[in-house]
Amino acid sequence: MRSIRLGAGAGFAGDRIEPAIELARNGRLDYLVFECLAERTIALAQQARLADPSKGYDPLLERRMLAVLRPCRDAGTRIVTNMGAANPLAAAELVRDVARRQGLTGLKVAAVTGDDVLEQISGSDIALLEGGRLADLGDRVISANAYIGARPIADALGRGADVVVTGRAADPALFLGPLIHAFGWKPDDWEKLGKGVLVGHLLECAGQITGGYFADPGVKDVPGLARLGFPIGEVSENGDLIVTKLDTAGGAVTTATVKEQLLYEIEDPARYLQPDVVADFSRVRVHSAGADRVAVEGGRGEPSTGLLKVSIGYRDGFVGEGQMSYAGTGAVERGRLALEIVRERLALCGVPMTEARFDLIGVDALHGAELSRGGDPYEVRIRVTARTDAADSARAIGDEVETLYTNGPAGGGGGWKSVRPVIAIASALVPQSIVSTQLSFFEA
Repeated sequence: MRSIRLGAGAGFAGDRIEPAIELARNGRLDYLVFECLAERTIALAQQARLADPSKGYDPLLERRMLAVLRPCRDAGTRIVTNMGAANPLAAAELVRDVARRQGLTGLKVAAVTGDDVLEQISGSDIALLEGGRLADLGDRVISANAYIGARPIADALGRGADVVVTGRAADPALFLGPLIHAFGWKPDDWEKLGKGVLVGHLLECAGQITGGYFADPGVKDVPGLARLGFPIGEVSENGDLIVTKLDTAGGAVTTATVKEQLLYEIEDPARYLQPDVVADFSRVRVHSAGADRVAVEGGRGEPSTGLLKVSIGYRDGFVGEGQMSYAGTGAVERGRLALEIVRERLALCGVPMTEARFDLIGVDALHGAELSRGGDPYEVRIRVTARTDAADSARAIGDEVETLYTNGPAGGGGGWKSVRPVIAIASALVPQSIVSTQLSFFEA
């Protein structure tokens, strides 16, 4: 039975580049996929594009392409990525320019556009999945991007693209598109499409499935994490999968790492809603197929819902933050006193806050005081964070923490403060019919 090899080149926007280079050079891949777009990432990218219409794509796009274009071209490996973010056209032009600089004549780059649906939903009163209506956000909305499916990616590959750059596509669709193209899977072959989504879901987070996010010293030990390798999926024409990695790379592929990734970010394993299919992972079987080789079978699918999820980015005020460290005898008591001083100071000054946190990092910052364990640490760091409607109010948070330097308690150091705008995300469902994708091609 015919099979192809897909490699995961990135699992998020800031991921390492070296494992992707290793795959490009030695992976004998048919496709190298870079999944770099989170929900908030695209809203921030839209904000960057508003400031500069030539930007809005992934900041690491050029570095990644400079590193992998030539070895991928030499190996016959095609690249698929959502690093186009808010500006796939500019991203595709940049990839073409990198190819020209490297003398890669004839390399064909496709941009998939159409996920930006801000104009289509503007002025509507659609319901938000988190509650409320789109109209409630008023003029604070800055972006709206639909999760498009795999078909436009498959079409681009079918028209000869060596590199396909998308904006907001469903993460598994980046892997499903090459499978549809390679094997000619039909739009209503629900079982194979469901298996293809399973492939994408397992590979999309790169180093997570090779032991990175899995690792827990003394509990779940993973070798060579500093040289963690990214996964390779060997996918057969019927959709069955073997997850593996390069022998020379660090990390591990085991039934346990695969099972953890299988359940990652899944609400209902029997109904994983995707643009192309409703995938069913409830009967998936995982078993070892050798050292760092795990076989995955049993994915299924049902007809898609005809709805697409849309991520809506909107301005939601500002966050002000201040931090200070205390060490030595009584560090926790001095840290708690510092927090109480700042709390009282903000009240005295009448700083308007819609939400605030007063944390001792290392003691109660993650799970609260009620779950903190006994035994005071030698050092602590206080953190005061608050959300405000205005930047000036946010600035006052860090300013009050900074004044602790000379206004007590004793021994504070390492002060730090910041003010940043909040780009929040809301979600909605829209009919697939309102989303129209287009392909644009650029050739070196």
